[in-house]
Amino acid sequence: MDRAAEILKRLKAADPRPRIALRSQNPFELLVATILSAQCTDTRVNIVTETLFKKYRSVQDYAQADQKTFEQEVRSTGFYRHKARNVIGAAKKIAADFEGRVPQTMEELLTLPGVARKTANVVLFSAFGKNEGIAVDTHVARVSGRLRLTKHEDPVKIERDLMKQLPRREWGNFSLRVILHGRRTCVARSPKCPECVLASVCPSRKIFHPYLGKAAKRY
Repeated sequence: MDRAAEILKRLKAADPRPRIALRSQNPFELLVATILSAQCTDTRVNIVTETLFKKYRSVQDYAQADQKTFEQEVRSTGFYRHKARNVIGAAKKIAADFEGRVPQTMEELLTLPGVARKTANVVLFSAFGKNEGIAVDTHVARVSGRLRLTKHEDPVKIERDLMKQLPRREWGNFSLRVILHGRRTCVARSPKCPECVLASVCPSRKIFHPYLGKAAKRY
C-alpha cells in the first residue's frame, strides 16, 4: 500500500474543501496576515487584522505606515517589532519593484522582507491557486513526522520529502488538510488517536487498552 496516497485519500474524505483560516480580501492582505501568523494563532491574527485591514486599504498605505504606530497595532501577535518592520518593508518593495502588486512567483516572493517558503507557498496557493510547494508550519511538521512521511525537522527538508510523495495538484490542499487535522485530532500534547481517520496507517499511533481506557503502548 502506498501510505502517502492512502493518507491523502483519507484526509480528502475528511475535508473535501479545506479553506485557509486566515481572513483576507486580496493577495496583499493574505501576505500581511501570513507574516503576522508566525508563532501566533490564526484566531489572534484574525482579531488583529479585522481592525488593521479597515485602516490600511492599499499597499501604499502600509508602505507609508509609521513604524512605531504599526508595532502597537500588531503587538498582540508577538515579535511585533520584527513583524511590523517586515510588513512595511514588503509593502515598500512591492510598491517600488512590482507596481504595487503582490508577485506571483516563488523567486520574486522570496525577495520580500519576512517571506520564506512557507509564507510564499501560502500566498501562491490561497491567493493565486498555484501549487509551487507545500506550506510547512508547526502542524504540518508535527503530523508529517508522526506519520513518518519525513525524518527531518527542517521545514525546507520536510517540504522536499512531502513533494516527492504527493501529486503536485494536491500540494496546497494537502497542507491545509494536515493543518486542520493537526488542530483537531493530531494535537501536540495528547493526540486523539482513537478517533483519528489515519490511525490504522500511522506508525506513531497510541494503542488504547479496552479496559484501562488509556494509552498502553506506542509503536
